Amino acid sequence: MALKGNLSDFTTTQLLNLINLARKTGTLSVQGQDQNTEDVTADISFREGKLIYAELGAQGGSLTQILHRAGKLTEDQARLIHERLQGKTDKQLGHRLIQSKLVTQNDIIQSIRQHVLDVVYGLFTWADGSFKFDTGRLPEASRITIPIDLEMVIMEGSRRLKESEQLQEELPDLDASLRFVDRPDARLRNVNLTVDEWKIVSYVNPKNTIRQIAKANKLDDFQVRRTVYGMMQAGIVELILPKKPEVEEPKKTTRRGRRPEQTVAERKSVVNRLIDRIRSL
Repeated sequence: MALKGNLSDFTTTQLLNLINLARKTGTLSVQGQDQNTEDVTADISFREGKLIYAELGAQGGSLTQILHRAGKLTEDQARLIHERLQGKTDKQLGHRLIQSKLVTQNDIIQSIRQHVLDVVYGLFTWADGSFKFDTGRLPEASRITIPIDLEMVIMEGSRRLKESEQLQEELPDLDASLRFVDRPDARLRNVNLTVDEWKIVSYVNPKNTIRQIAKANKLDDFQVRRTVYGMMQAGIVELILPKKPEVEEPKKTTRRGRRPEQTVAERKSVVNRLIDRIRSL
């Protein structure tokens, strides 16, 4: 019987545990929605229970794109390689890049490994989506595959899911913006920032929302929340919550055009004026 169903009934953790324990070979296809609520398909491939490759929708899965996202190639280098070596397989391209000393073999292995893990870790946050496991279906032979132990992936993915839930409580609104705490230059000199933190620093401005910063730097919700929260804890930035639209209080209306009901003081005043008028007659 084919393994297929919905993530609302069978979680990513359970799926990966089953594939790991049964030492399955094939490709798991999951259809769901990404952080921009766009329909995407993730293809995760395994050989004898080990994770070997992953692709996510239209996200660039070619070696050039992977190396560029990993910071191993500049944008100009990636563009020139695409133009001059178009049609080469990933294995052929990797060999040429190593020969040209643009990257090392370890650069390629680590970049692909991280790309695969990023795709799989993202699936842990998918609450809904359909899945199907195709036994025996593997990536094209031209792709570079890296065997990764699934037990490690499951433990780390579960940890990230819990952390993601906590971060969502700390930073629930990605439409908030950021500003530097006083004397940012002095603080930045005393802190060793990560690559993602340096990316965010250049976009810190009350006019830029966290969501816009994430999109500009190709960071998912988990990555941007974790990075921004770390910078907040370090006292580098602080949140500016979006202003809530003012809601006008509804005007009091009365049935059949009657005047609003008078207060006790108003009624007493009217009665006293009537008494005074009667006495003056």
